Amino acid sequence: MRDILTVGFDADDTLWQNEAFFRLTQARFTELLADHAAPEHLHDRLLAAERRNIGHYGYGIKGFVLSMIETAIEVTEGRVSAPVIAEIMAAGREMLAHPIELLPNAREAVIEAAKDHQVLLITKGDLLDQERKLAQSGLGELFHGVEIVSEKTPAAYEKLFARHGGRADRALMVGNSLKSDVLPVIAAGGWGVHIPHGLTWALEHADAPVGNARFHSLPDLGGLADLLATLHIGTTR
Repeated sequence: MRDILTVGFDADDTLWQNEAFFRLTQARFTELLADHAAPEHLHDRLLAAERRNIGHYGYGIKGFVLSMIETAIEVTEGRVSAPVIAEIMAAGREMLAHPIELLPNAREAVIEAAKDHQVLLITKGDLLDQERKLAQSGLGELFHGVEIVSEKTPAAYEKLFARHGGRADRALMVGNSLKSDVLPVIAAGGWGVHIPHGLTWALEHADAPVGNARFHSLPDLGGLADLLATLHIGTTR
């Protein structure tokens, strides 16, 4: 019997590009508000708004757009024009319509993992947008289950693995975010595999649990199959 029974995959910036489109839109936002705030100041104000609003709007493009509008109102002291608000909303609609760009080895990694494991897609964000991206990715049929959650916590991982007939201590999670994809799974008793991405949202930054036997890092998804073939519970105790 294989030690690892379930392999979870994050979606955004693990299987397909995501943060790059947020950065492009934020650059556009910076240009729109250039007469009212310096880029660094605007970035800090927007990040603060996003942090405040996660509990209200959740993760994803819609919350990002609302945070940009709120920030625009704040930095202009309520004088932001209707055309600028319209530009921000248009930028959000463009993000929601952007085609999916798979990251290297994404499809192959899921196919290989599914040969000997139950594979789940575990992502957070806006339900409709995540469903759209999954449908356009062409990867949907490869997963045994899909979970779109509001937060990735140890308790959330324990519940969703149990919902699919598994246990956290027999599960491995693959993702680009140490904060969301790696640390909470390890806290729940499972394994976390970090696949670094060149762009990481500031609110997803965390320190790697260096020295933890349940933590692994790979340069890309191409090395996942070999890791799964050699990973055994007994070697971590």
